[in-house]
Amino acid sequence: MAPAIQLSGVTRVFGVAPALVRVDLRVERGDVLLVRGPNGAGKSTLLRVMATALSPTYGSGSVLGFDLVREREEIRRRIELLGHRTRLYEDLTGRENLRFAAALYAADRGDIDAGLRRVGLADVADERVRGYSQGMRQRVAVARALLRRPELLLLDEPYAGLDEEGKDVVDGAILAARGEGRTVVLATHDPARGAAATRTVFMDGGRLLPELRPAGVP
Repeated sequence: MAPAIQLSGVTRVFGVAPALVRVDLRVERGDVLLVRGPNGAGKSTLLRVMATALSPTYGSGSVLGFDLVREREEIRRRIELLGHRTRLYEDLTGRENLRFAAALYAADRGDIDAGLRRVGLADVADERVRGYSQGMRQRVAVARALLRRPELLLLDEPYAGLDEEGKDVVDGAILAARGEGRTVVLATHDPARGAAATRTVFMDGGRLLPELRPAGVP
């Protein structure tokens, strides 16, 4: 079986400035990869390339066995990217946002209530999102990402705007995905988070630095 992610010499240039520089990376299925690095290190660009939101300027790669450029739609059907924007409909309630996502992606509507409980929003699920705090919106976005049961979950700074309880919710979602054998790539500069990772890589200046593995993980 092909790895979840395979990148070879991937470079992404904006104008004349490279955001990614010759990135080589292999992520096996079921891995939880933690990508650390300061703001501007290239973490978001890396995840957007994996999600096919950006194409490599140079280099090649595949996600879940599909080519990054030629088979984008196949990749997009199987992944979920949770980025800086929650992409929620403010005039809908939290529950209605999840119902819409379930209909759009043919997900099981029976999982909606469980998803709302998982992120701690069952009591406010029928209130309009426009009245939610940023942290509450992020929780709904986490619930929506899990609702699809993606083969690959890409999380770009998912702790932004969350209190400690909200951050614990995200960690719980990562653990749940890991327990189900899903692949997760988590990009964050929060030094206190990422305990569920099976692998860690560091980025700086658009380059990947040598990786670390937790003790006991081959």
